Amino acid sequence: MPIKSILVIALVAMLHQSGIAQTDSLQMIKEYHSIEEALKNPEKVYRLDLSNQNIFVPNDVWSKFINLEFLSLKNDHLKEIPSEIGSLKKLKVLDLSGNDFIVLPKSFSELYNLEELFLNEEKRFNLDENIEVLSLLPHLRILHLENDHLNKLPKKMYRLNQLESLYLNNNKFKKFPTELKEMRNLKYLDFHNNKLTPLELQNFQSQNFGIKIKF
Repeated sequence: MPIKSILVIALVAMLHQSGIAQTDSLQMIKEYHSIEEALKNPEKVYRLDLSNQNIFVPNDVWSKFINLEFLSLKNDHLKEIPSEIGSLKKLKVLDLSGNDFIVLPKSFSELYNLEELFLNEEKRFNLDENIEVLSLLPHLRILHLENDHLNKLPKKMYRLNQLESLYLNNNKFKKFPTELKEMRNLKYLDFHNNKLTPLELQNFQSQNFGIKIKF
């Protein structure tokens, strides 16, 4: 066979393999917005966005999503978080913003790979009562508590020592929460749109807390 033909065949084969790889990649990053669609092949679901849906998800469904890495239940009017959510062992990002629950289930601590958690715009969420379960998430690095009407932090906030980034913007703080001084791994704090007085802001800026702060 002529060398030219061999090269053509090889090139076609490479393009074919590349196409397969791209298809697999697209399947991996596809984001599902329907629980019915996602349940057709739950083991292939990596991203599931069920935000802004007044839906009911049977508790026994969650254990089927063995590869889920991203989940949004934002603005779903949830009065409680199902304990079965702890079965999502590969979950890395979870958005529970804008719901009506007060506490997280104890099984929440089983989300060993969770890295980023959104708890924004929570009307009833009690941060003080949830510190313990949040402190048991070994890989939680980013926590969003934006627009939660907070004016102080729990005294045991230091237990979230695994955090590297904390978002407290759009709250009602009038003074710097001194509890943050004990969070040794904190590197970034978003603190803009709070109620700091000019004097408090000046004192705040003059102190060196060893973290990057956005005012």
